[in-house]
Amino acid sequence: MSDLKGMVVFIVDDEDMVLSSIKNILELETDYDIRTFTAPRRALEEMKNMDVDLVISDYMMPDLDGLEFLSAAKKIHPDTIRILLTGYADKENAIKAINTVGLYQYIEKPWNNDDLLLIIRNGLEKRKLIKSLKEKIGELEIAITDLRDIRSKIFQAFM
Repeated sequence: MSDLKGMVVFIVDDEDMVLSSIKNILELETDYDIRTFTAPRRALEEMKNMDVDLVISDYMMPDLDGLEFLSAAKKIHPDTIRILLTGYADKENAIKAINTVGLYQYIEKPWNNDDLLLIIRNGLEKRKLIKSLKEKIGELEIAITDLRDIRSKIFQAFM
């Protein structure tokens, strides 16, 4: 797990017990940087100030529901992995979430700890791969620009 050490995970749920339960599991089993929030709007404010790799949000919250929160989170950090936690086996809302907010996964309460850890780890691996791919694309774009400059100078030298 050390290759994912320090990756930032936000957990947003209006129930303290859910937050502490997931946080404790992650702190015992991983080296992630775990941040918990009972207020979705506060989590969004924090997201503006830091790079967040993965966010888990409860679906039913009084201030802002999970879909609204994840949609706003996607606007702040489009590549952040988004997971919806729900106490309802509501396939319609799960499909809506997948399509609307680019949901990586939805997890039903009560969850299996091993499954939760696996889903989070796989989500963070995906995030790491996306970051790496974007860096490589950036390097290639710089190399292409450099090659165009060299080509232009070669043409100028022979004209």
